[in-house]
Amino acid sequence: NLLVPRAYVLTCVAATGLLLSVARRDGSSWSEIGLDRASLRSGLRWSAALLAVVLLGVAVAAALPATRPAFVDARAAGLSGTAVLVRTLVRIPLGTALLEEVAFRGVLYAMLARRHGVRAAVLGSSLLFGLWHVLPSLGLRDGNAAVGSLFGAGPEAAVAAVAAAVAGTAAAGLVFCEVRRRSGGLLAPFALHWALNSVTLAAAWVLGGRYRLRARLAAGGMGAVWVADDAVLGRQVAVKVLGEALAGDGLAAERLR
Repeated sequence: NLLVPRAYVLTCVAATGLLLSVARRDGSSWSEIGLDRASLRSGLRWSAALLAVVLLGVAVAAALPATRPAFVDARAAGLSGTAVLVRTLVRIPLGTALLEEVAFRGVLYAMLARRHGVRAAVLGSSLLFGLWHVLPSLGLRDGNAAVGSLFGAGPEAAVAAVAAAVAGTAAAGLVFCEVRRRSGGLLAPFALHWALNSVTLAAAWVLGGRYRLRARLAAGGMGAVWVADDAVLGRQVAVKVLGEALAGDGLAAERLR
């Protein structure tokens, strides 16, 4: 993410292969890791059911006034339609979901379970899964309007937002572990992870942004200028979108303001 952002998917795939190699050399079987053929049929059934649950849940949350503000996310609103497709069909499944499920519900889970039992595997992998999200959650308060409104401003608020994100993802880890246990493998938690990230991103892009990007006019060192529909003004406007390298640079954003 930080050093070579364009190699994100390749890095995740390579790291996944390395982790699997470590687990196999440690003595974990494919069944213990959750990648045996015997769990495939059950995993497919669970995956289909979980996808339906995610689609229904996000649709309800997007429709309710109390939860709809959670989808107002500047990070999603600034993406083009092509970028959303790439993230939902490539970056999230082959990068995020693949690496994290193999790492936390596959390799780490198997290695801890062999040494300390299933309970330790569930708790340990879920806790580390939460801590894994410290860095990704640093910009959550600024990017998501609902989170920013809930925690407010100031250093203490930033720490509280990160702590809440870590606790939430650790709790999600417990759910993913239970899905892995009940389905018998990694396919179902992988599908759930992919669906949650992709469907919520798509919903945030459709519902959360004031601006709907239509066509790129020009590109430069800091980013690109797009023709966009302004949902508030009801007309077309020009929107400057920061490049990926500057997206988290607060000073660059302030200069644009």
